Amino acid sequence: MPKILAKKEDWIIQGYKLFSENGINGIVVEKMALKLKINKSSFYWHFKTKKDFLNEIISYWASTDTDRIITMVESKPLGKEKFNALIELAFKKEPYLDFIFFLKRYALKDKTIQTLIDKIDSQRIDYTKSILIEMGFSENEAFIKSTLFYKYLIGYHEMIRYKKQSENYIKEVKNELNQFIKY
Repeated sequence: MPKILAKKEDWIIQGYKLFSENGINGIVVEKMALKLKINKSSFYWHFKTKKDFLNEIISYWASTDTDRIITMVESKPLGKEKFNALIELAFKKEPYLDFIFFLKRYALKDKTIQTLIDKIDSQRIDYTKSILIEMGFSENEAFIKSTLFYKYLIGYHEMIRYKKQSENYIKEVKNELNQFIKY
């Protein structure tokens, strides 16, 4: 039995970072092995195919960028506090934000991945909608506002992706959001 020096998670995290930087072109087993300082055969010990590996990376992304944020937001007791926490967590510029942009491009070639992205987008919109309902908006208002919120979030990240985020970004975001979600 071969000695495994890199854990499955090491490969997934490295793949997530490289995909975030270069999309599918960043997923080169030899380059990842060099960065991890191991033999590339370790990759095939953990993953049957590159497609299986990509699916693991996508699961990792969904877990870190959706589930983690929801868990943190749910620690707040009231709807308005949850919404403020969601703003602070979702609009913070993090190093691997380009993952979703590369993933959406890759999904143009893979309907299964597009379906998964659509599911995650819906989960995020539905979660925001539930917070807005908790804050007193009707179901219809909450749906419209949560959809606008999510589209604004994606547009916000697209506009700042290669720029430094301002020190007052939370205040700026809240002022802009207040134009269509008065809270």
